[in-house]
Amino acid sequence: MPAFGNDTALIVLDVQKAIDDPKWNSKNNPGYADVIAKLLTEFRARSLPVIHVRHEEANPASTFYANGPGQPFKDEATPVDGETIITKTVNCAFIGTDLEQHLRNRGITRLIFTGVVIHNSMDVSIRAAHCLGFDCHLPLDATTAIDVTDANGKRFDAQTVFDLYAAVLASEYCTLTRSEDVISTLS
Repeated sequence: MPAFGNDTALIVLDVQKAIDDPKWNSKNNPGYADVIAKLLTEFRARSLPVIHVRHEEANPASTFYANGPGQPFKDEATPVDGETIITKTVNCAFIGTDLEQHLRNRGITRLIFTGVVIHNSMDVSIRAAHCLGFDCHLPLDATTAIDVTDANGKRFDAQTVFDLYAAVLASEYCTLTRSEDVISTLS
């Protein structure tokens, strides 16, 4: 793995209180936020770029509703002064935002994706970043999945969903890793 330096940004995607709503309780990796906090500490200690992406949903029924109680960042992932906050209104962090331009202006070519959930905003944002030419990395312990039920009522447990999406992302769109491997390569 190459050394991660100033051309590398930590992306913290949708780590908001909304994810603590009971509808999200089936997480396969409930410790993901603590791992993100550890990565934040390491990036901050080295003054490396950190970008927080906040989801603001227009639908009042959503836990991510723009004016709802789920909007604040989780305590483990609260931005500090100087860190960039990008607000999105759809699942993909690159659609309708200035994220790509921000990254290009800063000379960032490598992205470490963390956040929620692997089968929604994480998936579409990683795929878009790859298509835009960014080198994407996903520490598997810094994300999670929840149970998914298909149109026929068949339930897929969170670990199965997680494993499938990780396999698909690794097949073409990103390098799978662990947080300790990311930290060991920070310059």
